[in-house]
Amino acid sequence: MVIKKYIVKNMNEALTRIRYELGKDAIIISQRKIREAGVKGYFKPKLMEVTAALENNKLDRKNKTINYEKEENIDSFKESLNNINKIITKDENKIDKEEDKLKEEVKEIKQLLNKVIQNTNKEKEDNLIKDYLNEIDIEESVIEELDLEDYDNIDKFKESFRKLLVKDIKVSSQDLRGKIALIGPTGVGKTTTIAKLAGRLALIEKKKVGLITIDTYRIGAVEQLKTYAEIMNIPFKVVITLKEMEEAIKELEDCDVVLIDTTGRSSKNTMQISELRAFIKKINADNISLVISGTTKNRDIETILRGYSEVNYENIIITKLDETTSYGCIYNIIKKSNKEIAYITTGQNVPEDIRTPSVNEVCKLILGEDTIC
Repeated sequence: MVIKKYIVKNMNEALTRIRYELGKDAIIISQRKIREAGVKGYFKPKLMEVTAALENNKLDRKNKTINYEKEENIDSFKESLNNINKIITKDENKIDKEEDKLKEEVKEIKQLLNKVIQNTNKEKEDNLIKDYLNEIDIEESVIEELDLEDYDNIDKFKESFRKLLVKDIKVSSQDLRGKIALIGPTGVGKTTTIAKLAGRLALIEKKKVGLITIDTYRIGAVEQLKTYAEIMNIPFKVVITLKEMEEAIKELEDCDVVLIDTTGRSSKNTMQISELRAFIKKINADNISLVISGTTKNRDIETILRGYSEVNYENIIITKLDETTSYGCIYNIIKKSNKEIAYITTGQNVPEDIRTPSVNEVCKLILGEDTIC
């Protein structure tokens, strides 16, 4: 038996070669699609490998009578060829459809991969932005309001965040006159701050300043403020009751500014806050400043602001910025209070280490582009 393999482009070519070489008695044993060898084969259409066989005696007869058979069986051959063409065409259409389907699936896979890559890059940028905001100490609830989904690049975010800071940050330009009360929790530096403020107003702005304290719980604080008042030659009053407060205010009525130091109160103690509110109302203060330390934990800022909101403070003084290395707390305080910054304090020196910052200075501090020390 003679067995031969044919590598052809299609079945038409295979049948033609088989009929010519082996004759009409040859039979097709198998057929399969193959690719041309080498890398280039992946980029070319598939070929067909057709295996045909013929018994030896039939091959001899074929060689002797081939001319007669060609004439006698030409019509039969044409008919068979037409039938085979129909089958091949049907198979090729089916293959074309399968290839089109495969191409479409490959296209969908590419689109999916591109989307995954884009999402992965977006997640990386989101993480970079969040890491940056955490590094500069922006509180989580404030971060959630920033719509980080709108940014696919940290540099673009920083540029946009700077514009947002310029918009949100408000600095008080008020000329202090009349009765000014400082309120706030214990330990934020109210007494030192009021001494700095008194020195600034008296020594730099040349205003006539008076001091009153109702913080009689801390003897050391009273003595400290009294010492500052004597050094700066400023009248100083200590009061305990509302009646004493009325008398002290009357005695200092010729002063341009009367600074009132209050007792530190827990923002969670509603009774203490109510007592403070009654005192402030009796004073009829012209300006109330809430003093908050720049070292206050983010989770405590909102509690303090909410607790003291009953006293109707007008602006914020942020202290102890020299004791921290990140200044995101400034934005957290501004964002949650929606109040102006009146002053910041940056050290222990009286009266030097207190000032009204510019919006640009505050932005640079928050963004980590500048530092106090």
